[in-house]
Amino acid sequence: MNPELSVVMPCLNEAETLEICIKKAHDFFEKHQVAGEVVIADNGSTDGSQEIAKRLNARVVPVAEKGYGNALKGGIKAAKGTYIIMGDADDSYDFSKLELFLEKLREGYDLVMGNRFKGGVKKGAMPFLHKYLGNPVLSFIGRLFFNIKIGDFHCGLRGFSKEAFYKMEVNTTGMEFASEMIVKSKLNGLTITEVPTILHPDGRSRPPHLNTWRDGWRHLRFLLLYSPRWLFLYPAFLLIIVGTIVSALLIVKPLQFNGIIFDVHTLLYTASAVIIGFQFLMFYGLTKIFAVENGLLPKSNRYTKLFKFFTLEKGLIVGFLTFALGIYLSISGFLDWKATSFSDLKPAETLRIIVPAVFTIMLGLQIILFSFFFSILGLKQHIKEDS
Repeated sequence: MNPELSVVMPCLNEAETLEICIKKAHDFFEKHQVAGEVVIADNGSTDGSQEIAKRLNARVVPVAEKGYGNALKGGIKAAKGTYIIMGDADDSYDFSKLELFLEKLREGYDLVMGNRFKGGVKKGAMPFLHKYLGNPVLSFIGRLFFNIKIGDFHCGLRGFSKEAFYKMEVNTTGMEFASEMIVKSKLNGLTITEVPTILHPDGRSRPPHLNTWRDGWRHLRFLLLYSPRWLFLYPAFLLIIVGTIVSALLIVKPLQFNGIIFDVHTLLYTASAVIIGFQFLMFYGLTKIFAVENGLLPKSNRYTKLFKFFTLEKGLIVGFLTFALGIYLSISGFLDWKATSFSDLKPAETLRIIVPAVFTIMLGLQIILFSFFFSILGLKQHIKEDS
């Protein structure tokens, strides 16, 4: 019979601490009468870690592809348990105290996260930057972007069912695997909870594999790329709304604050903000389509409605009307110039017409081109609906 629980540990030259971690896991199985196994996902160790694991009746799964995520995926896929608890083999987590994780998994939760800030961080267990900057900031961003109510996004000790893991469809290969697992659980509607866990000092004499700035950036980059709303959509709305309002006010007359006059030179920047905002909006749409169609993000009802609401015909109408407005303003400016027998014009008054004319022509053309491209990308969606 398959075991109920598999404890999976990624391993790359962990000979110093691997034995104590395996023994603690076996102690947990024995103490709580759990049918379990220990799986060592070896990522190419050269210090004899494999022999240590085999001697202690742990199952060694060689994983050729380098990377924290690759090692864990290899070990998890090879695990035979209904439930899986993963954790680092550096003795920073106590594998003899997994009862809270298993209890929540038995209750039916798909992902059970450890929370080191609730359980306690022993002195010297977490670098200052990780404790007070990296983990709190990245966890806050994760909660904000994805509305996930957990306090420690990067705890390495976590449990999940084997069935839930396949629903997550995790793709990353490095340290950002930890963030992707949580985000994909949320996006795919899986249930998440957390339990307190204690973080102990690393038992190894060598430095950890984690690189503070490189891996921190990889986590942040992942969170941004998997939340196109925060990366593109919200900045787009901000630029378009603020740019449009301020531009409209400057077209009427100059604005003055504390003796500083904002005139047509400022209008150039605010009009540019509208164009840039629309480009952000285009990138949001294109990124969303690419991510969904390539399986990086799950398909939602909102995504399906987007193709029904935004059609090529609607886009072309809006684009041509915007373009026509720009042509109209250009002609109006030309006629004003003609009325002076093509003599010198007052730059401020002229630019109040010409700047909106130029930028509405640019915006109209962008809307038209984007509508065609969006419609091409939507052909796959329409084919699926017709079939």
